Amino acid sequence: MAFSNGYPFTQRHCLSISQFSRPDIETLLTLGEHYLDLSVQKSGESKVLTGKTLINLFFENSTRTEKSFEVAGRRLGADVIGMAVAHSSVKKGETLLDTAATLNAMNPDMLVVRHGTSGAPALLSQKVSGSVINAGDGMHEHPTQALLDALTLRRVIGGDFGGLRIAICGDILHSRVARSNIQLLNMLGAEVHLIGPPTLIPANVDRWGTNVFHDMETGLQGCDVVMMLRLQLERMSGAFVPSKREYYHYYGLDRTKLAYASSDALVMHPGPMNRGVEISSDIADDPGISLITQQVESGIAIRMAILHALSDARDMQS
Repeated sequence: MAFSNGYPFTQRHCLSISQFSRPDIETLLTLGEHYLDLSVQKSGESKVLTGKTLINLFFENSTRTEKSFEVAGRRLGADVIGMAVAHSSVKKGETLLDTAATLNAMNPDMLVVRHGTSGAPALLSQKVSGSVINAGDGMHEHPTQALLDALTLRRVIGGDFGGLRIAICGDILHSRVARSNIQLLNMLGAEVHLIGPPTLIPANVDRWGTNVFHDMETGLQGCDVVMMLRLQLERMSGAFVPSKREYYHYYGLDRTKLAYASSDALVMHPGPMNRGVEISSDIADDPGISLITQQVESGIAIRMAILHALSDARDMQS
């Protein structure tokens, strides 16, 4: 289907930012902005997914992502089913492929998957007939988070990312959010700074098209946006940082460190936040600089856009 920019969206799944072209991204952001406008205006719900079934399959705990997909699906008129994985056959030893076969027999139109193993959603996409949306897989990617972050910025700064300098700070090594955002921001023309201790910077980062810094003062110079990341202690098998207190001293965002960035710099965080570890409450709760609440609002809108676009593309191809 060709949306308002006239570009035909033909993608069947949403697995990785790298699968999308620049026009694909613009289509999704434009459609997301449309749904964000409808939400703000409270002008009624769309029913473009009436008669369609959406299954949320979350092998990892989630609040924002799972609930926003649920709300997005319902607002579009879909039948939304949440699979309680903690009580399902998966916990009894069923393999991912057996689960795929079971789900495929239910004939869902769309399947939203979060899994602790990188590549699990891509594997499922080869085994089910419906569209698969990656809601986070291991340390690989989280494409819908990157899209909602871009939509949030687009609403604030306008459509042109060229010339923007954006810092992504903290636990880059374990962050699927960082990987997706880096790809998308590079595609949109922004300059990306990565800031973190050497232990939390990936070994192959020199191939990512970013500038890498190990101190906040140097890395934040001239940055228009500061995107903080959570310390993912659950993915760490060793001592990557001496202590949370020391980490906050060097890499936690407070007023002193934010002053290194541009005078009108904006702050983002994908959540959940560890207040006093990677960000101070003073900054997180400041509506003059924090976009965190807007990110949550954008999350529902961009996921409505993704569900809408994938459903239309699937209908056109069937």
